[in-house]
Amino acid sequence: MSTLPTIKSKIVDISEIRELVSKWKSDGNSIVFTNGCFDVLHYGHVTYLAEASDLGDKMIIGLNSDASVRRLKGETRPINGQHERAVLLAALQFVDAVVIFDEDTPENLINIVGPDFLVKGGDYTIDTIVGANFVMSYGGKVITIPLVENFSSSSIIKRF
Repeated sequence: MSTLPTIKSKIVDISEIRELVSKWKSDGNSIVFTNGCFDVLHYGHVTYLAEASDLGDKMIIGLNSDASVRRLKGETRPINGQHERAVLLAALQFVDAVVIFDEDTPENLINIVGPDFLVKGGDYTIDTIVGANFVMSYGGKVITIPLVENFSSSSIIKRF
């Protein structure tokens, strides 16, 4: 398979992720899950995602849909559409699946995936991470990774 179709094959529907995760888990793989808008992909995102992926065998990113980003960030966002954001994330070698979700939080997706590791940036605390209680209820780990200073989509957008 050529490169672009390989990248696009990592973008899966919520209906497909259940089967994929089931296969990965039956093969003995541990699952890492994180989520976000990833509106303007930058160095801080890549660093955070790479560190998160090192925690397990398979990395899944829940990506807020365009409608979800607008509700969370305002009418001027997202800068990049959900398809473009999904392709950029799927192009990262350590990302195994990208799932676009339309809700304001990834709670439903986390319940479907049942990750071994739920990861968010250091601007969150365990008690503010959606899905943390669910993941910890079955022995999964909830981890925060320190942010790279001076890198955020909002600060990049403000420069222009």
